[in-house]
Amino acid sequence: MGKMAAAVGSVVTLAAEPGEDAFRKLFRFYRQSRPDSSDLGAVIDFSAAREARGTGPDARKVIRSQLSVSSVSDHDAHRAGLQPVSKWQAYGLQGYPGYQWHWVKQCLKLYSQKPNVCNLDKHMTKEETQDLWEQSKEFLRLKEVNKRRPRSLLEKLRWVTLGYHYNWDSNKYSADHYTPFPSDLAFLSEQVAAACGFQGFRAEAGILNYYRLDSTLGIHVDRSELDHSKPLLSFSFGQSAIFLLGGLKRDEAPTAMFMHSGDIMVMSGFSRLLNHAVPRVLPSSQGEGLPCCLETPLPAVLPRDSVVEPCSEEDWQVCTSYLKTARVNMTVRQVLAIDQDFPSEPTEEKKRDITTEGFCHLDDENSQVKRAKLNPDS
Repeated sequence: MGKMAAAVGSVVTLAAEPGEDAFRKLFRFYRQSRPDSSDLGAVIDFSAAREARGTGPDARKVIRSQLSVSSVSDHDAHRAGLQPVSKWQAYGLQGYPGYQWHWVKQCLKLYSQKPNVCNLDKHMTKEETQDLWEQSKEFLRLKEVNKRRPRSLLEKLRWVTLGYHYNWDSNKYSADHYTPFPSDLAFLSEQVAAACGFQGFRAEAGILNYYRLDSTLGIHVDRSELDHSKPLLSFSFGQSAIFLLGGLKRDEAPTAMFMHSGDIMVMSGFSRLLNHAVPRVLPSSQGEGLPCCLETPLPAVLPRDSVVEPCSEEDWQVCTSYLKTARVNMTVRQVLAIDQDFPSEPTEEKKRDITTEGFCHLDDENSQVKRAKLNPDS
């Protein structure tokens, strides 16, 4: 996990539908795009020949970004499963102010467990969702043998929340809806934030998105954290996706970029309150295969105090079967400023006036889950 993409449109020839804004027009274009075709020519690819440039007009926006190399020791980077910061490739966009096995396994095997909250809770009992990994692993191991088998519970998973659990109905966090945030993910996030100049970042809430190949993430703005001065960190694994980052208003055409497995996006500053979306998850060009970066296992020798743990061949077989047709994304954010508390709850009368603006959906052909992501930058 040594790549970094920091974010921030491109103009596409496509007839707008009545009342359609510039962002929705481009979202629809990429939703209908053909993989491995000229349709994706304007999408910025940060991994392309270390130049991080595509062929479209937005490629001119890509610039190399400086990192705070001295803020994270090589030892702490190794503990978190990262390369030394001096080896990271970091990019920004003008116009806008190896160790992946562990994190994939954690998203599927550990973070999906109770007491964390997931989309399946609405329709299933706690007992039924107690251990999604154990209930799903045999289904996934037999995936290649039985193509017509029903989807496992892990394949029906769409989102999981960590730490302060986001309330999709009220668009808020609250002090009384909290479970301990995973210590390994907190450490990883602190090292990445520090390398980007955000020393003292506290990982307080996480939203994990589990995408199938037919999933999308609707256009939205993340504004529910109470402190927008802190960045949002986004970690991608599995199949690639097209990410759209727009402006403060949806009539501003967004910039399209690829998010590949191992990419980290750090969204902060002006980009924190910008419209963004994922219109497309792209199948591997090799059919049902994994990106090459996922073929490298953890080193045989890890630091004694490493937060990264070895992944057994048996566990990785399950992860591999899942990721061949899926993408996993971890987003981590700080909710409160230092010494800040949650505001008191409004009265029942005021609650009825709360707007649903900011809702978005993680969609596929079988599900529609309300989601509100929280904001980003580089």
